[in-house]
Amino acid sequence: MIFLKIIGIGLITTVATLIVKQIKPEIAMFITLAGSILILFEIVGIFTTVVETFLHLTELTGIDQEIFQIVLKIIGIGYLTEFTANLCSDSGMNSVADKVLLGGKVVILIVALPIINTLIEIITSLLNLC
Repeated sequence: MIFLKIIGIGLITTVATLIVKQIKPEIAMFITLAGSILILFEIVGIFTTVVETFLHLTELTGIDQEIFQIVLKIIGIGYLTEFTANLCSDSGMNSVADKVLLGGKVVILIVALPIINTLIEIITSLLNLC
């Protein structure tokens, strides 16, 4: 039912923004931002369930918690970057949105470096065994 709540907030935000945009265009952006933040809070509630499930899976499989934390950071950075870029695009700032997306990709690459390094070490050790 959370999905219906998210859809409801989205529709109400859209209709309110369209109505207010005709009367006071400068306030319409704040309505969009407020609705987006409400939706984001709903999503965070769902995301905690996903995190708990991943934690359980790491315990069952013995995967290093550090790798799990890095993957969660990458997912979070990706979602927040896209969210921010969409807000910029909705405001008519497409060039800023493009830069936000580029910045997010660079940050994801930097955060993923330990995983890439570990993979290269594993591949190198496997090649040395052959």
